[in-house]
Amino acid sequence: MEEGNTTIIMASLSTLSPSHLTNLTHSILSISHHHRRRLAAVLSSPTLFSLTLRHLLSLSLPDKTHLIANHLLSLLHPLLIHRKHHSSSAVTMKLRDLDAVVLLLFLCETHQLHPDVLEASADNWREILGNTYSNTMLSNNSGLWTCDAGILMPYIETLVRCKRFVDIMGGYNHLRRRDQKEGYEVPAARAAVVALRAVEVLNAAGSNAGEVECVICKEEMSEGRDVCEMPCQHLFHWKCILPWLSKKNTCPFCRFQLPTDDVFSEIQRLWEILVKSSELHVA
Repeated sequence: MEEGNTTIIMASLSTLSPSHLTNLTHSILSISHHHRRRLAAVLSSPTLFSLTLRHLLSLSLPDKTHLIANHLLSLLHPLLIHRKHHSSSAVTMKLRDLDAVVLLLFLCETHQLHPDVLEASADNWREILGNTYSNTMLSNNSGLWTCDAGILMPYIETLVRCKRFVDIMGGYNHLRRRDQKEGYEVPAARAAVVALRAVEVLNAAGSNAGEVECVICKEEMSEGRDVCEMPCQHLFHWKCILPWLSKKNTCPFCRFQLPTDDVFSEIQRLWEILVKSSELHVA
């Protein structure tokens, strides 16, 4: 599963222009440095480590899943910022939650590489993790981080691990929720609705001449009237589309998806954009 997801991301990145790839690399380098600085701050401060670990241990499994899902969303966003119709805004996590998720991911990585290390008392975890982190940083100073692959691959590996966890835990719970309510749908994000364009209905010679009927109410749109234009360029009466988008994040005509505030649905939406862009590489 992880190899397949990595392949999808790499294929998607291969469709970017050199300038977009360079900008993406710089963005990811900045994000990665920020995450490492937060982890270093947690590991170097006994008080901050204690508070972060206590917060982490207080979270239920669904809460931890939601925490990682939000982190995954923040990792996906830079990969899609140059894609057509990508209108999702960057995800900003509270510092407390970011500290918790970077610590959680480092705990999981440490346990995977050294299963016996964390069997020690939790009182010794900060020292153990600090030494592991220092060794990791020293090994990264070999020059690998000076090339694009050295910057992108650790980021992609973290993203893929988060997605695997969300697919197993969050995805399962989300699908179960869909099963419990047949035809489960999510509303469009408020920010996405507010950002929709108002356009004037043109005459027969205009560019939107074919969009004379609102498919929701089946009534014609009067020439000169202001209507809503979706990112897919389909037009609707405002009085029709706003109630629709309060329940569904899809275009009534073509099913184009607007961003949503539901974290699991948004992850799925962004991942589908990545998959579609990766298919361009195959083509």
